[in-house]
Amino acid sequence: MKTVKYAVTAALAVTLLAGCGASNAASSDGGAASGNVFRTLDEIKESGTVKIGVFSDKAPFGYVDENGAYAGYDVYFAERIAQDLGTKVEYVSLDPANRVEFAETGKVDIVLANFTVTEERAEKVDFALPYMKVQLGIVSPEADPINDVSDLENSDKELIIAKGTTAETYFESNHPTVKLQKYDAYADAYNALLDGRGAGLSTDNTEVLAWASVNPGFVVNVAALGDVDSIAPAVAKGNETLLTWLNDEIKALGEEQFFHADYEATLREVYGADSNADDLVVEGGAIN
Repeated sequence: MKTVKYAVTAALAVTLLAGCGASNAASSDGGAASGNVFRTLDEIKESGTVKIGVFSDKAPFGYVDENGAYAGYDVYFAERIAQDLGTKVEYVSLDPANRVEFAETGKVDIVLANFTVTEERAEKVDFALPYMKVQLGIVSPEADPINDVSDLENSDKELIIAKGTTAETYFESNHPTVKLQKYDAYADAYNALLDGRGAGLSTDNTEVLAWASVNPGFVVNVAALGDVDSIAPAVAKGNETLLTWLNDEIKALGEEQFFHADYEATLREVYGADSNADDLVVEGGAIN
């Protein structure tokens, strides 16, 4: 396995869409007893189940493993949330473009899908404290690598991105002459790259580095693009009880270095023995 030797500097945010788990999103309780679109902290506890939206195709952060179970950095966190709430967890599979909608309509209680915090998203959902940081990166074929964004500008080359991601927003705003090839799901985007349908693919640098490490013939020569962003859980706008609980939980977990333990359990093998967890992990909601 290739060792990742670069400073991952960016904040993450989670973003997810309804996929195979979408049918689970409509809970049998028919909505919140309080009359809100969302379920309060007490309602979640009383139901015995917390509904958490995660990716099912974005390894190593959220994916379905060979045994059909959800796994990854976000899922490790989700399991601890359910444990500390005293509930079971019901996973809802998301795609990037539907993360906001599933949070703001109460189809999930919490979004933990590599959801990057942005001002636009924060107008529609409430973000808790961050637990990860990230920037954008570009993965491309080793035989014809993208070494700089200028390689894509004013050319016939197309850059593959997933809809509803920070990569889409960044390139449309900052590099409008770059041709974008858009897909709804990450799996489809990566398949397009493998099939040679685009010159490269852009998403969080943490992900493209992990993907390149297990896909020979691909490199990440653009590993730190755009601003450093943060990744955080999201809940429906106005769900103060759940938001306060999540913020307190993240602070408490920081005291035990929980997210470093999460990194060791889910990401160390991917990024390599020489990787520095501090380049990615945020403890206690404080970005250094």
